[in-house]
Amino acid sequence: MNRRQFLIQSTLFSASSLISIGTHGWAARTIAATDPHPHRLIVVFLRGAIDGLSVVVPYREPTYYLDRPTIAIPQPGQPNGAIDLDGQFGLHPALASLLPLWQQKSLAFVHCCGSNDETRSHFDAQDYLESGTPGIKSTRDGWMNRLLGAMSAKNPLQAVSVGATTPRILLGKRAVANLASGRNAGNRQQIDKPQIANAFDRLYGNNDALSQTYREARVARTELLKDLEAEMKMANNGATLPNGFPDDAQRLARLMARDSRIQMSFLAVGGWDTHINQGAAQGQLARNLEQLGKGLVALQTGLGAAYQNTTIVVMSEFGRTVKENGNGGTDHGHGNAMWLLGGGIRGGTVYGKWNGLEPAQRYQGRDLAVTTDFRDVLGTVLTRRLAVDANQLSQIFPKYAGQLLNFV
Repeated sequence: MNRRQFLIQSTLFSASSLISIGTHGWAARTIAATDPHPHRLIVVFLRGAIDGLSVVVPYREPTYYLDRPTIAIPQPGQPNGAIDLDGQFGLHPALASLLPLWQQKSLAFVHCCGSNDETRSHFDAQDYLESGTPGIKSTRDGWMNRLLGAMSAKNPLQAVSVGATTPRILLGKRAVANLASGRNAGNRQQIDKPQIANAFDRLYGNNDALSQTYREARVARTELLKDLEAEMKMANNGATLPNGFPDDAQRLARLMARDSRIQMSFLAVGGWDTHINQGAAQGQLARNLEQLGKGLVALQTGLGAAYQNTTIVVMSEFGRTVKENGNGGTDHGHGNAMWLLGGGIRGGTVYGKWNGLEPAQRYQGRDLAVTTDFRDVLGTVLTRRLAVDANQLSQIFPKYAGQLLNFV
């Protein structure tokens, strides 16, 4: 095994560590000075395909209630009814914590959004949304890593992923800092032991690209641990934070508020594959949505003033069938709703072309049709909030000529 393989496969940069290095290394050599008020991007990926028709409820559609006799969210004004948004769509009542953001016009939705690829495979659909190249399985890197390459400032903490491993969306040439999820986020690892750290420092003490990549990663880990230790001392009198998305979101937000070098981050939340016992205003989906809402509010409050310069995108691999199945759930679908939060968002609006839910208007007669490509949403955020120009955008989403939308 050569040095590169050892570095990638060893426990030093395994799922238990905070720093993950792309297989091609990282070209940055120094920590650049950063803007004290940079524009930031946070992507929250809902793995499992959330039911967008229960999140943003088309309560004016009779077909919605005919095809969902047990799981439809009641109309506004009825017991456990949807929260009216605009006279046509309503918000799931479990997401009531987000209503103030809607009213403050820093929350918007893009309905009938998704990929133009017809797959209903979780694995393939997630891969396509994370690579940014639907239908192309040969793409090796993720679009967020390509975005890193397009940004002018380079530093070891520019991108942070919350979770055990570096996700597909952040794989590539640029290094990414991984923040462990839950109460073990700040635990010291083997690499933090002086004797082990010194041994690796000697092993990678040369001037070749891999050695310089290693040193950049060590700097990033040291800086991130300092931030974590400071945060834990302030929260709950230094007690370790509990598990769960709201706590991970709060921890990440505080880190980003304190350290302006962190310009983008990624969190994944599972549990949305509701084939059985999905529930309506109460039940499995409602419980998960309540925690998701709390986590998004934690991001907003934890970021503080930095929220005005931050865009939060919530996305999932595809939606779910219009009609409920025989097990009180929904199966893999097509179109979905993307969520947008943050400063600069023209919120208080449900965007996207809505064709309706009649069978003739559905995709393949069963699913919500996609009328807005997910890359249109992301491209609008990148150009109008992160100042990515058209040439760079074509590199981030190759072979795609999209259109900018009006939610920013």
